[in-house]
Amino acid sequence: MSDAHTLSADDFSPLERRLILFTMSSCTMLYALTLTIVSVALPQLQGALGATPDQVSWVVTLNVVATGVATPATGWVVARFGQRRVLIWSIAGFTVATMLCASATSLGPLLFYRIAQGVFGAPLVPLAQAIIVGVYPADKRAGAQSVFGMAVVIGPAIAPTIGGYLAEEYNWRWVFLLVLPLCVVSMIGVLAFIRDFTRPKPVRLDWTGFLALSIAITCLQLMMDRGERQDWFESSEIIMVTTAMVLGFYVFVVHTLTHATPFISPTLFLDRNFTIGLFLVFVYGTLNVTPTVLLPPMLQSLQGYPDSMIGALLASRGGGMVFGFLAAARIGRLDPRIGLSLGLAIVAFSGWRMTHFGLDATAFEIAWVGALQGFGCGVMWVPLSIVTFATLDPARLPEASSLFHLLRNFGSSIFISLSVMTIVRTGKVNYAELTENVSPFNESLAFGNVTGLWNTESLGGLAAISREIGRQASMIGYSNAFLVYTLVCLLAAPFLLFVRIRKR
Repeated sequence: MSDAHTLSADDFSPLERRLILFTMSSCTMLYALTLTIVSVALPQLQGALGATPDQVSWVVTLNVVATGVATPATGWVVARFGQRRVLIWSIAGFTVATMLCASATSLGPLLFYRIAQGVFGAPLVPLAQAIIVGVYPADKRAGAQSVFGMAVVIGPAIAPTIGGYLAEEYNWRWVFLLVLPLCVVSMIGVLAFIRDFTRPKPVRLDWTGFLALSIAITCLQLMMDRGERQDWFESSEIIMVTTAMVLGFYVFVVHTLTHATPFISPTLFLDRNFTIGLFLVFVYGTLNVTPTVLLPPMLQSLQGYPDSMIGALLASRGGGMVFGFLAAARIGRLDPRIGLSLGLAIVAFSGWRMTHFGLDATAFEIAWVGALQGFGCGVMWVPLSIVTFATLDPARLPEASSLFHLLRNFGSSIFISLSVMTIVRTGKVNYAELTENVSPFNESLAFGNVTGLWNTESLGGLAAISREIGRQASMIGYSNAFLVYTLVCLLAAPFLLFVRIRKR
């Protein structure tokens, strides 16, 4: 999917490498910002656009799915048009889509513009990583990846605080307008410093494989998003979507194994490190993004936190990631499996602590758990990138990097939907179980001077009880989602035993 390299790491001076590293960091930060900033505004978006909790989560999941669907085509687009031109058009399209998001007046158009953001933002992350790997020699890549990762999380660490304040003082539109200055900086950097590593060459895209994979991923996401609302396979819509998903995956697998030049070459999976890395980055996607989507609605709807406070609490997680990347630069001198094991252990512990969150959880407790979780994710990223590409042919980096980030985005979108489904489903079950205790025969409700508004003798009293039971049931749902989060983290640990450490 790519041509021979026309430039090598030796063709760049140290200053050029640093300028390219800064430019690629700012490009990648564009996509990262749209996740963390929008998460702060999810509660406000739900009220302003009249959406349900599962519908407002589409603002994040559809963006991630669009990125995941478009990401595998990055190798073909780059081979056909060149890295520089693809970056320019991606940033331009992303900028326009961001402006349109800020102007949306209802949920439908906003979701469409978020999909456009995802499509145009899809090439930014894999291209940035491939360019950094290309301009830095092998002995300096770990340090470059650490600086790249740290720079990428600094923006998302600070942005939630600023975005939360602007959303509270003005409205949710400012969380999108805040990204526009960085779009301008990224465009200037690409125009000034980026050159093509490969000569653009007309190549054929395996449209059958691409469309089959796109349909399968999209249908799987729709099934996860709408299954609970539509009562799963009692709905003809879910049956049709599931059928299309199965057919899409079937066509993709059969076509990939039988076609001479498939969309994703199956020979990539012969590299054991790369295959294990794909699984681990899928898990990483579930660990990294999901809490930023679940916490804002929980904090505002159940505990009444304002947007500015929610932004500050999310920023603590970003701050932890900054320190995690700094630590990864030191740990990178050791066996990468040490960094991965340490990161998984820290994230699993933070997830276990989140299962203990209650309606009386303090801001300090939420902040330090979030910072610890961010630290673990930061520690994991650099060794995960090193392990995945350590034994891979450099000529296959663009295609491999696209698949790597496809699995990361796919993990994020699927697990967000699974978590929302867990919250809604178990919340309903616990609400039904808790309401069984509300009756005139419950002696606990007989003491009006203790229960206050809670009584079974008036509509107002019953409504007050219903609201409180709803809060308690929802909190149990969030605890269950955090438990699933912890279990996924722990189940990934044994796969580290299959990682092979050797020099290329």
